[in-house]
Amino acid sequence: MDYLVNLSTLPADTQSPERMAQGGITIRRALPPELRLITGWVAEHFSQGWASETTVAMTRQPPTCFIATRNRELVGFACHEATARGFFGPTGVAEEVRGLGIGRALLFACLADMKTMGYGYAIIGDVGPSEFYEKTVGATQIPNSAPGIYACMLKL
Repeated sequence: MDYLVNLSTLPADTQSPERMAQGGITIRRALPPELRLITGWVAEHFSQGWASETTVAMTRQPPTCFIATRNRELVGFACHEATARGFFGPTGVAEEVRGLGIGRALLFACLADMKTMGYGYAIIGDVGPSEFYEKTVGATQIPNSAPGIYACMLKL
């Protein structure tokens, strides 16, 4: 099921900056020279499919991939404009740092970027943790959105 986020009512992210600073985490836009490092990390920690989507986001100008780093090492990523225009994802955080608010901070970074680009809405395709998106950014289900854009994809 796909979800919709109304970017005009996107709440300000008042939690992430302080939480990231306390955890020594930096959230920033990825740089093109980091493409192989980031896509390799995504493939190793998540999947080849997500690495492919991340490649698309990394090759946009400017990149539509945001990363979370700690001690200059990658601990999370989030993309938009990867598989389709107006879509958020993929996104993931390393297991050892989950629960620190990194996913939330990355989500807000991407959605704020989409809003700046002029989007009124963001689509979160094939949502996994629906309660997180509903609670965090007011995402709502899009009726009749399953199986969505991934329905005819080749088997990986």
